[in-house]
Amino acid sequence: MSFLFGGRPQLTSEQKIAQAEAEIDMVSDMYTRLVQSCSKKCIDSTYREPDLNKGESVCLDRCVAKFFEVNVKVSEKMQGEAANKAGGGGGGMFGGGM
Repeated sequence: MSFLFGGRPQLTSEQKIAQAEAEIDMVSDMYTRLVQSCSKKCIDSTYREPDLNKGESVCLDRCVAKFFEVNVKVSEKMQGEAANKAGGGGGGMFGGGM
């Protein structure tokens, strides 16, 4: 029952749709960057074989794993910084009172 005492305001249908569209855009962008980055790194542009060879397959697997690992770490860092700003994290280098 936290919504009765200062909880989050309810979102309208338009706001929910806008949030969903923004999330789809972010996921699509992340997928595009993943494909471009890992393809450039792991797949030879001459395409000598119709299928991925073992080296390309292993490289892609590792590249995707690292991409998601870094993405999670960056997201956690950004969420932590946003929480500090929202919570008035005044204990930083310049946040001390005089």
